[in-house]
Amino acid sequence: MPHLYQDSKPRPPALPGAARTTQGSGKSYEELKQECLRKGVLFEDPDFPACSSSLFFSEKPPIPFIWKRPGDIVKDPKFILGGATRTDICQGDLGDCWLLAAIASLTLNEKTLARVVPLDQNFGPDYAGIFHFQFWQHNEWLDVVIDDRLPTFNGRLVFLHSAERNEFWSALLEKAYAKLNGSYEALKGGSTIEAMEDFTGGVGEMYEVKKAPDNFCEILEKALKRCSMVGCSIDTSSAAESEARTPFGLIKGHAYSVTGIDEVRYRGQQVRLIRIRNPWGQVEWNGPWSDKMKFEDFKVHFDKVDICNLTPDALEDSTAHKWEVTIHQGSWVRGSTAGGCRNFLETFWTNPQIKLHLTEKDDGQDDCTFIAALMQKDRRKLKKFGAEMLTIGYSIYESPSRDGHLGKDFFRYHPSKARSKTYINLREVSNRFKLPPGDYILIPTTFEPHQEADFCLRIFSEKKAITEDLDENVAIDLPEPPNPTPSPQETEEEKQFRALFEQIAGKDMEVSAEELEYVLNAVLKKTKNIKFKNLSIISCRNIISLMDTSGNGKLEFNEFTVFWEKMKKWINIFLQFDFDKSGSMSSYELRSALKAAGYQLNNYLLQLIVLRYSDEQFQIEFDDFLNCLIRLENASRVFQALSVKSKEFINLNIGEFINLAMNI
Repeated sequence: MPHLYQDSKPRPPALPGAARTTQGSGKSYEELKQECLRKGVLFEDPDFPACSSSLFFSEKPPIPFIWKRPGDIVKDPKFILGGATRTDICQGDLGDCWLLAAIASLTLNEKTLARVVPLDQNFGPDYAGIFHFQFWQHNEWLDVVIDDRLPTFNGRLVFLHSAERNEFWSALLEKAYAKLNGSYEALKGGSTIEAMEDFTGGVGEMYEVKKAPDNFCEILEKALKRCSMVGCSIDTSSAAESEARTPFGLIKGHAYSVTGIDEVRYRGQQVRLIRIRNPWGQVEWNGPWSDKMKFEDFKVHFDKVDICNLTPDALEDSTAHKWEVTIHQGSWVRGSTAGGCRNFLETFWTNPQIKLHLTEKDDGQDDCTFIAALMQKDRRKLKKFGAEMLTIGYSIYESPSRDGHLGKDFFRYHPSKARSKTYINLREVSNRFKLPPGDYILIPTTFEPHQEADFCLRIFSEKKAITEDLDENVAIDLPEPPNPTPSPQETEEEKQFRALFEQIAGKDMEVSAEELEYVLNAVLKKTKNIKFKNLSIISCRNIISLMDTSGNGKLEFNEFTVFWEKMKKWINIFLQFDFDKSGSMSSYELRSALKAAGYQLNNYLLQLIVLRYSDEQFQIEFDDFLNCLIRLENASRVFQALSVKSKEFINLNIGEFINLAMNI
């Protein structure tokens, strides 16, 4: 179930150096460590215990693993031996080569490495069996604490480990990342770019080299100038081809790092060269130009390029050409904001909408370059509960001049200006765009409607761009309640009501909630144009709460006739949105229906109402629609009465609040 984000305004990137403690106890790494040193014990992590649940969630370990601390595995354990380098790391019996490749890239950048792997940790005199690592998740850095009990078999580490048997930083880093994601099994299968992002807070781009844009070399040059992490690989057509060597000395299915692009003059011509690095270092390109290769050769021999663009807080202050970054948090909630892609026009418009103002052109260009990256949150962590990666993407439209959430007709008659290349079940979908300066609307969606998830949308732009949620301001437009006065000439309808009322109510002409239930259901049964199940007793109590001016818990005939005028208006609105005349309306239409009744609500309030009033098929029956409107009007009337000094706020003590809550 996603969170309901009441405030999804663009947020600044996470502050450098700040990391949130994630331990269940709320204690920091330093507090836990000092506690262990005082007690003379080694730390045992209750949040990620040394047991099977931390290893696998869908299967039993294939062999009996024994959890051991480094000091039980070797005599002289070290955290880092002679510097953390790409040649330290060896893969174990877990399908997380994607993670290994990202760690190898991480070692090439001392600043980012030191953030993920705090270097002031060791097995020296203040050793207490506790270590910590920092990872980026959805616009914040998290400090993940672990104990150093590691899974072993026959006295050797089972998973990621260093080439040197007594070096443990990479194995402990993998354990911390497994804890972040719920288990070691959760790390099976992934893309290097995913881990690169979690190590840097950067945003990833993936390119197929053979289909890369004409300015691909320029993109790579700019990325390297910005100190981006750039990797490349050669596709394999089968598992047997993995790590197979090509005649030119390149390894298939293997992650390389791109470390430079340059132009040299050779035999009277300019030749563009690209330098790539093998993180393992044993096998080298043996074609022309040795370690450097011609860019044309690179395009022939390599298939994929991953770029991880770093945020300003991950870069040196002296780095030129930093990206501008804005971040939005949001949710797709079934029945209200999980509208699916443009194929589903009836619900597509209900998705969250983000306005993008592109005001500054790129240097020497007519357009504005930006990367839009849409990430679905926590899906790896939710694997153990059966969650799969959802298929996600987004569309970008030119913005009309009006503000507010755009309705169905806008998308019916306006094509998108740009969109993500494909809908795909990756954690993040990102694409680079060049658009003229102006205002645009970005719609992040799942492919199918009704799929729930939290998401994070990041905009990386070469120049400053401004983003804002296209949500509605809460606004209520209610007519003044008329004074119930008897009209000199009763209509035929009123005569029938009066007769029924007298029959039920007696001489005092007042009805209780139970009597009102009988009256309304008797009248509505004769209304042929609406299908409905009987109104509930709760609805009738709410009606009396709304209309009872005397406060005696009953409804007088005049009060009832005023209510009936409202009821006719609400019935007409309901019929307008009950498209198939089934007696229920889609919860996705609720925004429009409530607006027609005078209530402009934001996404958060709509989500709450839908969760309360819609059924499993995202349908709202008339009784629930009526209840919703009565409660909204009641709340609005009470607010208006209490907000005497300010039209926007009210002050309540606890007694007043409970009185208010009980009466709405």
